[in-house]
Amino acid sequence: MSMVVEHTVLPPAAGSTLPDLSAALEEAGSSSLVGPDGSQIALPDEVFLVLRDAVRAMARGQAITLAPHDTVLTTQGAADFLGISRPTLVRLLSDGEIPFTQPHRHRRVRLSDLVEYHARSRRERREILAQLSREATTDDVGGDGFEVTR
Repeated sequence: MSMVVEHTVLPPAAGSTLPDLSAALEEAGSSSLVGPDGSQIALPDEVFLVLRDAVRAMARGQAITLAPHDTVLTTQGAADFLGISRPTLVRLLSDGEIPFTQPHRHRRVRLSDLVEYHARSRRERREILAQLSREATTDDVGGDGFEVTR
């Protein structure tokens, strides 16, 4: 059995057919692979969605990385994944916001824990924003803090 490892693919040079492929995948409900001998294999929905999202990103000029959730990252790799500085990530680790291991001198963070933290923090930000929005619409003051009079 072969192990899946992290694999990054850069988008092709300008002039590729990726935008056309991306548009076709957006319209398709499902898909299948056609082998060199003409044989067809239906793609499971999960595989189709991964393919569609990868093609969409590459059509926008973004590199894509395929990595299993049990991938372990360095603190710099984890910080890059979350789009934050390494010192900020280290603070989150120290505060217990994200689990980590420290087998030797360096901390290691599982990709699945980063994905869970990212989803949790997005959910919390949305809840705070919704609460602030509700409070703003029920107040008798305008958005700038001044009372609204007519």
